[in-house]
Amino acid sequence: MLIEQPSMFLRWLYPSAIWRMDPSEKAVYLTFDDGPIPEATPWILDTLDHYGVKATFFMVGDNVRKYPELYEDIKRRGHRLGNHTYNHIGGLRWRSSKYLWNANKAYHIIGSDLFRPPHGWMKPSQYLRLRNHYVIVMWDVVTRDYSNLLSADDVFENVKKYSRPGSIITFHDSLKSIDKLKTALPKSIEWLREQGYEFKIFPEDQKKSRHLK
Repeated sequence: MLIEQPSMFLRWLYPSAIWRMDPSEKAVYLTFDDGPIPEATPWILDTLDHYGVKATFFMVGDNVRKYPELYEDIKRRGHRLGNHTYNHIGGLRWRSSKYLWNANKAYHIIGSDLFRPPHGWMKPSQYLRLRNHYVIVMWDVVTRDYSNLLSADDVFENVKKYSRPGSIITFHDSLKSIDKLKTALPKSIEWLREQGYEFKIFPEDQKKSRHLK
């Protein structure tokens, strides 16, 4: 995506997905996509610990397979877990049966009731099936920390410009993002706290995930 906030069309396309939490509560929800990887996730975890912040990690199943110690560390430190498919596949490019199988494979290794589709897109048939098994969590702010066109300060400015009560803010624990996050994440947390925001994670067991056939 090349926009920091989702269009009304996207929100309309997936109406039961969570795009923003309670707008009457001055809280934000930090999320991290695509990990865990040793080059990024440990530093992010240490930084969150430093500030006493909990976040939600939408993890790629194959990364969890390769780095189970990072998965366990995320859990041990009290963060929320989310499913980001097993191979980070985009729903529009895959048959629904294959996509659902891939999401289910990730569920069996991650065990979360939360799901976020890679790239933010799913076919209607995929969405209709997944919403029966997961809470689909999208976002209110995309920091675009992965973009080689943006600097760390640009990422921080996106947080400042677009965050609002209830915002679900998306960062990435990835190779593309980590250098920028080393500046942008601490600055973002400090600025949000200065503005009076509380940091929250999604409630547990919102929906019982079941085997997808």
